[in-house]
Amino acid sequence: MTVIFEKLFALLQLVLPHHLLSRLIGYIARSEVGFVKNTFIKGFLKNFDINMAEAQEQDPLAYPSFNAFFTRALQPEARPIDGEENAIVSPADGAISQLGPIHGSDVLQAKGRHFSLYELVGGDSALTAEFINGHFATVYLSPKDYHRVHMPFTGTLREMIYVPGRLFSVNQATTREIADLFARNERAVCVFDTEQGPMAVILVGAMIVAGIETVFSGPVTPLSRTVQRINYAQQQAPIVLNKGDELGRFYLGSTAIMLFPENSVEFSAALDSDTPVRMGEKMGTFKATNT
Repeated sequence: MTVIFEKLFALLQLVLPHHLLSRLIGYIARSEVGFVKNTFIKGFLKNFDINMAEAQEQDPLAYPSFNAFFTRALQPEARPIDGEENAIVSPADGAISQLGPIHGSDVLQAKGRHFSLYELVGGDSALTAEFINGHFATVYLSPKDYHRVHMPFTGTLREMIYVPGRLFSVNQATTREIADLFARNERAVCVFDTEQGPMAVILVGAMIVAGIETVFSGPVTPLSRTVQRINYAQQQAPIVLNKGDELGRFYLGSTAIMLFPENSVEFSAALDSDTPVRMGEKMGTFKATNT
């Protein structure tokens, strides 16, 4: 029955007006009308196990909108950042969807399903070449999770590539059923140069996700329906984000994908599909300098 339900859920998504639904929800989620935002917040708290004790503002109805509540800041001590010099930390709260080696340019989506690294990064051959046979980790953020995305390692921002696409759900059921899911959904590819070589953090949009935002560009969706590139390497003042610094945020649940070069990373042996992670926890280590 579960398999049948998953297939029907996936089939339904093929015909739904993804962007229309997501933008409508986004309009409501931004509302600062007391009745509207309080109704949504109360409903959310009733249906999900939210730990407001971690938040800087612990009164859920004090937030000016549902979006503000959903992307609430945590108290500084709530997510300690692993201090080991070469440690790579989880960029978000959530669960591991998949992680491991990239086989050529094939990235594992779910058992029996792979997607194209070239398509994932927006059809950029040069950027694809930097991660051929590299390493990846996909972290799924469920609706109950803390929804800011942070830096897994210190890096200097090189560029951001906005790739338009669909907004399929990114939960585990959908990743098993929808082919090339992460290479089809709307996303922001953030490319950094680190002391250990290039690193990409990709913020993937999803069904009912009303927007993606980064600390350096502000809102990045919705944009035009063509691939957009912003080159930050040519700016006079480089943008350096330290390990644990906020990178961006999602308005409702989604996925963050990390990419690393070949022979660069060793992930913790305890991590596997469905393993829960918290932002700042060690996920792996750079094995050696690749610059």
